Amino acid sequence: MRKILFVAGALVICGFGGLVSQVLAEDRPGYTDTPMLPSGKWHVHDPNRPEPTVVTPAPTFSHGAAAPADAIVLFDGTDLSKWQDGKGNESKWVIHDGVMECVPKSGFIYTKEKFRDFQLHLEWAEPAKVEGTSQGRGNSGVFLQNQFEIQVLDNYKNPTYPDGQCGAIYGQSPPLVNACKMPDQWETYDIIYTAPRWEDHKLASPAYVTVIQNGILVQNHQPIIGPTGHRTLGAYKHELPEMGPLGLQDHGNPIRYRNIWIRNLSDEEKP
Repeated sequence: MRKILFVAGALVICGFGGLVSQVLAEDRPGYTDTPMLPSGKWHVHDPNRPEPTVVTPAPTFSHGAAAPADAIVLFDGTDLSKWQDGKGNESKWVIHDGVMECVPKSGFIYTKEKFRDFQLHLEWAEPAKVEGTSQGRGNSGVFLQNQFEIQVLDNYKNPTYPDGQCGAIYGQSPPLVNACKMPDQWETYDIIYTAPRWEDHKLASPAYVTVIQNGILVQNHQPIIGPTGHRTLGAYKHELPEMGPLGLQDHGNPIRYRNIWIRNLSDEEKP
């Protein structure tokens, strides 16, 4: 059994025999020359931010979950007819063995249909061949309304800045825990999303998201402070469209996705 502690800005890994290794915060991936988050405590992508505790998920949770009667099936393993590239053309992602796979450098893939508040289910698998470190290893992302990224990353024994870990609201909120499986194993996201609200062209309520990864809560009705980006501070600088597509990111890694469906939420179902 090992214990992970933060002592004087260092990550300390202990075992029954005492101290095993020590990784200084300044040696971990991240940035300290980025904007401060609203809390005033951490920079965007701050390497000094505490790393989420590793929690091993159960072998299955919602894997293979069939779409409810009122759901829109976005991918059933047979075609990409519900998707397009950033220019509205047919996507260059490929289908094999009932999954869609990102073709590196082919670009993002977006739903043709736009959504507001929804429940989303999707499954993904990291490449079996482990290549790269930190953000260069198994990177993709789920973009809600094409504005807010829920990170997809191979974080199985792969340290990175906490607000860039798998399950994070990228650049804003780290996951509550690290619920990642080993590469090449299928993982699940079950996401409940409420879009931002505007009144008289002013922000009345930010977007909120709840994320369950592999049966483990990693974002708990977490407010999103604005559109996500690399080394930038999210902010609602202008009124966003009421509806937006779902996007899957091409970050240069052959991530696989399967079994994607979405349910529009009525006013009665929203918190």
